[in-house]
Amino acid sequence: MTEFWLVSVPLDKNSLQSTEKLKRAASKASLASSFRFPIPDLKVGTLDTLLALSDDLSRLDTHAESVMRRTSQCMAEVMEQTDKLLENALANGVDLASYVTRFQWDRAKYPTAVPLKSLTEIISRQVSQVEAELKTRNATYCNVKASLQGLERNTEGSLQTRNLTDIVKKEDLVLGSEYLTTLVIVVARASYNQWEHTYESLSQFVVPRSSRKILEEQEGAIFTVTLFKKAVGEFKANAIKNKFAVREFSLEEAERQKQEMGRLIVDKKEQYGTFVRWLKVNFSEVFVAWIHLKALRVFVESVLRYGLPVSFQVILLQPDRKCVKKLRELLSSLFTHLDPAAAASKPDLGLDIPGMSTAQQEYYSYICYSININLVDPS
Repeated sequence: MTEFWLVSVPLDKNSLQSTEKLKRAASKASLASSFRFPIPDLKVGTLDTLLALSDDLSRLDTHAESVMRRTSQCMAEVMEQTDKLLENALANGVDLASYVTRFQWDRAKYPTAVPLKSLTEIISRQVSQVEAELKTRNATYCNVKASLQGLERNTEGSLQTRNLTDIVKKEDLVLGSEYLTTLVIVVARASYNQWEHTYESLSQFVVPRSSRKILEEQEGAIFTVTLFKKAVGEFKANAIKNKFAVREFSLEEAERQKQEMGRLIVDKKEQYGTFVRWLKVNFSEVFVAWIHLKALRVFVESVLRYGLPVSFQVILLQPDRKCVKKLRELLSSLFTHLDPAAAASKPDLGLDIPGMSTAQQEYYSYICYSININLVDPS
């Protein structure tokens, strides 16, 4: 599991010293790697706006992560190769860990001159648009895929039920005759001799020596037989008595199914390419939006908790998964001064479930938001 913690503390002297101690101690004991995570100066607005925005951002964070994960899951399902997911699920052309650890605010997409509420609305619209289009595109692709699989399944199975389109050829049939027709018969392997000795007697209007074996498998074989059209009913009734299965077959229907399968194969191939390209582009869009949301949440929470003027620093930590508890204890000891009551009342709650994306964020004496970028198994 690849998880990061976005930690924010004030810029007071005590916290600055604690931050340096954190970096040294985490590095020395191999508890975590640390990175810069620059957040630009954003328009603060009023306290009431920030309080309302904090709740909105929490909900949008959960929503954006959900859409991001659904997009990556869809990519894995469409490509039918989970191992190919990581090399295709990129953010701005780089792997997800590199994007997070080298994060730079995208001022072109998310201009810093607009109010925080406007930035939130930009991201919300972006995520909702991808979600809606993902649903439509996935449904269209799945319908084509299911239709093709349905036709392909019909070409498998027993001789009694299998589609005969690729088995019975035009040359196996009597065509264009006013009086004659060809029937397709399934004969069990143990009944070959019985068929050969009796098929001409199942009706007096069977063409002598007209039986032809066109396919043989372990369970039996498919034979054709030619007879007068007026005798079809009689032949079928007697065939059933002798445990020979007469298969219904229409050359026109077979040709139609063959054309339909060809069309679906081409359609699926074209849609596959288009859909995979769309998934790659829009996975990147949503992931980038999600990380910017994390930055927005840190900014808003830092202003609400540490006050004005804006004065806080952010450090990005990548914990060693075996040292999560030790790292949390280190953070608690270094930043207890920010909120002694929080450190005393809830030490290390929720340490065994890092990366949980819930509206209720665990409260620490410092600000901390987790970023779980593991796509295969986010738990």
